[in-house]
Amino acid sequence: MKIVRTAAELRTEGSTGLVPTMGGFHEGHLSLFRSARAENRTVVASLFVNPAQFAPGEDLDRYPRDEKRDATLAEEAGVDVLFAPAAEEIYPDGFQTWVDVEEVGSILEGEYRPGHFRGVATVCLKLFNLVRPARAYFGQKDAQQVAVIKRMVRDLAVPVEIRVCPTIRDEDGLALSSRNAYLSPEERERALALPRALAARDPGALDGLAVDYFEEADFEPRVLAAAVRVGSTRLIDNVVLEGDTE
Repeated sequence: MKIVRTAAELRTEGSTGLVPTMGGFHEGHLSLFRSARAENRTVVASLFVNPAQFAPGEDLDRYPRDEKRDATLAEEAGVDVLFAPAAEEIYPDGFQTWVDVEEVGSILEGEYRPGHFRGVATVCLKLFNLVRPARAYFGQKDAQQVAVIKRMVRDLAVPVEIRVCPTIRDEDGLALSSRNAYLSPEERERALALPRALAARDPGALDGLAVDYFEEADFEPRVLAAAVRVGSTRLIDNVVLEGDTE
């Protein structure tokens, strides 16, 4: 596996699958890598903690970073190229062009994290332009992010197929997330109320947690989505509603 840090080094041949990530790899990421490996000649994973999708006061400086560990896991899962650029490679001096997906990016996460999806859409479009993948892979756990990227691809005629893979959960039901590492054992136990409330369609099951939202949204498919805070850690999750498929 090659690790590259500049756009000039990104040269792939044949069908390419891209998995955009911010690192902190867990089984959810690895499942995306394996899906890409099964469908493409070349698999590229990006490893970039994108400052543009963090608001002031969020966990940009705290976000898990362990490139050596992530590179080992990526290679074992079949990744051919790990693109790990510096922020200056993605946002060079004088950068001033942004992608704003208005309607779908303004609700739920967009309301609680203003500017978040502008950062997500912009970095994904830049990655699509640099890598030129046939397919890009995202997890259903980030249902609204997927909807934003799909809308951007549709509206701007970006020639990439968006593949959505199922949410991967621990045995106790908690959706895998790099931010789970922030949770203490007691907080993790409390966090289990989130998947249980979604499974039961019961916001009352979140009693004791700080709830940002617990709402249905049509993200094609229609989902029940929630965001909660457990201590200082913010977690999101969703379930696809009956009649739609994940």
